[in-house]
Amino acid sequence: MNYVSTRGNAPAVDFVSASLAGLAPDGGLYSPETFPEIARPGVSATYPDIAVRILKAFAGDSLDEEIIRGLVDRAYAPFAHKSVAPLTQVGPGRWMLELHHGPTLAFKDVAMRLIAQLYDHILGERGERMTILCATSGDTGGAAAAAFAGSSNVDLVILHPLDRVSPTQRLFMTATGASNVHNLALEGDFDGTQAILKRLLADEQFRRRTHLAAVNSINWTRVAAQSVYFAQAQAQLGAETRIRFVVPTGNFGDALAGYVAARSGLLTGFECVAAVNANDALARLLEGNALTRGATQPTLSPAMDIQLPSNFERLLFEAAGRDGAIVARAYDQLAATGKSDLPKEAIRSLGEMGLSAERVSDAETLEEMRRTHAETGWIVCPHTAVGLAAARRGEFPEGAIVTLATAHAAKFPETVEKALGVRLDLPERAADFATRQEVFAVGPMSEAFVRDRIDSIVRGR
Repeated sequence: MNYVSTRGNAPAVDFVSASLAGLAPDGGLYSPETFPEIARPGVSATYPDIAVRILKAFAGDSLDEEIIRGLVDRAYAPFAHKSVAPLTQVGPGRWMLELHHGPTLAFKDVAMRLIAQLYDHILGERGERMTILCATSGDTGGAAAAAFAGSSNVDLVILHPLDRVSPTQRLFMTATGASNVHNLALEGDFDGTQAILKRLLADEQFRRRTHLAAVNSINWTRVAAQSVYFAQAQAQLGAETRIRFVVPTGNFGDALAGYVAARSGLLTGFECVAAVNANDALARLLEGNALTRGATQPTLSPAMDIQLPSNFERLLFEAAGRDGAIVARAYDQLAATGKSDLPKEAIRSLGEMGLSAERVSDAETLEEMRRTHAETGWIVCPHTAVGLAAARRGEFPEGAIVTLATAHAAKFPETVEKALGVRLDLPERAADFATRQEVFAVGPMSEAFVRDRIDSIVRGR
């Protein structure tokens, strides 16, 4: 099972190498050379069983099944719900896929804990140590901090946009107390932190000197691990049930995981709605508009405040007939001019992939939080509310609508209070975070600043 770059100018590598590298040497993202055909799990299959089946298919010969089983069991042992990602019915034909039962109360835990186990296993076998870089719009940083905290093989450097994440989101990434976790709050937006991450990974000399890799959703293992809960939802609702998935998304990694599950034969058809906030670049891209570098707007769903979704590159690769030269030209033009028109053939293909988008405003988000609470008694986070609001639009009588519940509402107490007039505390399993001291450094949105900090960390270990 080999992986190729979306920009077509890097050698193919195996699963382990793609995971450790994160970004291909030519600046592209790794995607499987061919998608495996994976046998669908039955309704009685457990989440770890499904995870092992899918990850083994994507790992090929680079990892034994017994090793994958150990990684999976360790990754999901701390989850509060043994189903890992249970389905909850919210209305006739409408369901929520709960992805917030991990240690940091967000869907990022599902993939991040697995990738941390994979890194520890591989680096431990090799006797190596790596510097892991993570740019976050909110939840990825906390999940990475919890997953890698205390690792003897990894130094983790987290970049987050200053004052653009909720205080509780920041707490999860800055209060681990682990000496191997380093946090930098940069003055700007998430797209700026992500751009710095990509430039540093593209600098081969710097990457080799610091043993640098990335665990953002650009890392293929993250995408593969997230495809598991799409397959589980299909198994739970029945093999013949058509499902419309509604995914609150900013960087497009979660929605792409659904596409990957479908391409691997794990879903009955594929229909996915990307629910976005005022930062609607993904909606514009799916409608065939140009790739652009726009300024992000702060919203009540901050983890989705992204104007250049990285994982769209993998979708464009498929829409362009896997022609890496087309993808490379598009992103080179974007880097040079700030704008890149998509090829007409790719636009046509995007329209045939089963993906669409719905825009949800802050006012609609608050109203959905109130409506869901009135109808079910449940308090949902603003990102989940964006998805639930989008899910109400249009009918789907031939199947089920499944909205991904991406985070626990307690991570956004200010927004919950604004919507419902109540103040949520962290659940007991995470309550001790509130008593810990935060440690992070504030700096400019500067590649040089981040370089210097990484060099300092590497010199000190």
